[in-house]
Amino acid sequence: MTDPVRPIIEQYGMQPHPEGGYYVSSYRAALLIHPDSFPGPRPVSTAILFLLEKGNFSAFHRLRSDECWHFYEGQPLLIHQISPEGSLLTTRLGPNRENGEIYQHVVPAGYWFASEPAPGTHYSLVGCTVSPGFDFADFEMAEKEPLSAVFPRHRELIGRLCR
Repeated sequence: MTDPVRPIIEQYGMQPHPEGGYYVSSYRAALLIHPDSFPGPRPVSTAILFLLEKGNFSAFHRLRSDECWHFYEGQPLLIHQISPEGSLLTTRLGPNRENGEIYQHVVPAGYWFASEPAPGTHYSLVGCTVSPGFDFADFEMAEKEPLSAVFPRHRELIGRLCR
């Protein structure tokens, strides 16, 4: 069987993402906004293509903006999010509605979240749209021990999905 991952990475010129997986920016709005809670102006919206393959994961992180995930190709992706109050929600993003999979999911601003291929998944190609637009200044990567101390009941998941 031919590996479908490498051709996708090459076709779109994807690069390794600091949280794991591969990405390429696909849209950055020219219109800038100046939200009070942000350190500077941001595009009204940004989008990326994001690919995760079997054996890889997107480590726990949080953003200052909402992020909408869109399923495009491959097999299901699990998105784990922890609310500021500590509740855990795992969403199955994928093509099979009959198995409870959905095509889109929004992670609210300020929630810690990580993603990983569902069991049996070879790869998942998704899109991520962020509004106000993404800036690495608004990105915070989790550290295993401090995040586990805040949410001890999720220690196993946090330990498995932190770098």
